[in-house]
Amino acid sequence: MTDRLPALQEVIGKLLPDVDGVLGLKVGPAGIVSPHLFVKDLADELASLAIWPKEPLPGTLKIIQKAHPDAKLAIVCRGCEERGIVEMAKHYQIDLANVTLIGLQCTQEEAEFCRCAKPFTVHAQTTIGTPIAGVPDTLTDEFAALSREEKLAFWKEEFLHCIKCYGCRNICPQCFCNVCTLEDETWVETGRLPMPQPAMYHLIRSMHMTAKCVACRECEETCPAGIPMAIQFRLIARDVKEMFNYETGAEIDQPPPQLLVLEEGEYERTGLPH
Repeated sequence: MTDRLPALQEVIGKLLPDVDGVLGLKVGPAGIVSPHLFVKDLADELASLAIWPKEPLPGTLKIIQKAHPDAKLAIVCRGCEERGIVEMAKHYQIDLANVTLIGLQCTQEEAEFCRCAKPFTVHAQTTIGTPIAGVPDTLTDEFAALSREEKLAFWKEEFLHCIKCYGCRNICPQCFCNVCTLEDETWVETGRLPMPQPAMYHLIRSMHMTAKCVACRECEETCPAGIPMAIQFRLIARDVKEMFNYETGAEIDQPPPQLLVLEEGEYERTGLPH
């Protein structure tokens, strides 16, 4: 996992004079890896640049752009993060005009860890590493083969472990509603564990993530209960692909299904609002 590090350090070092900052990962105190904005005045910090473990960066990019909308930035992004950035731009959460994408291609080991079908970038201006083919998501495939009764029993058991910590929502860069339905007591009761209707929380979130999930698995990684919730999002993604021929974050110019209207029995693209 370290063979790409010198190349990435070199690319960022050359880019720093031309941008206000490069968003990447840094090894901090006690060896903890976290998001960090590398700036030209502190170029020596590149010695602490990190690649693994993977931490989500698109949400941090959104925060920086909101505070400094005119800043010229670059971001190190894996395939899933690139898809997330593209999708966030479509929903006006970030502006790609002043952002340079540095694509970090995942290794076979990293792709297998995430059960990733697309462990590579396609839109980045600069890439580090050699793209590899995706790996099968056997966990999702095995679940898809279950009967309806078996699926219901599986989720009923899994959702009982949920402590409603909101970790899956908070870690996800694609959760950006101004008012979160998951905090509305009409749907999700607070103050009781286990939740009276634990499935409600996850079903609402699944609905809101339709055509937005980029398969980064951060929700699974942050879940203290170990709920394999990426399964449901990936199955929904398969349905979206079949129904709308849409893959989240794959094409910059393709409007998401949320911006489609039903007209005379056929789906017609309305284009992005202005």
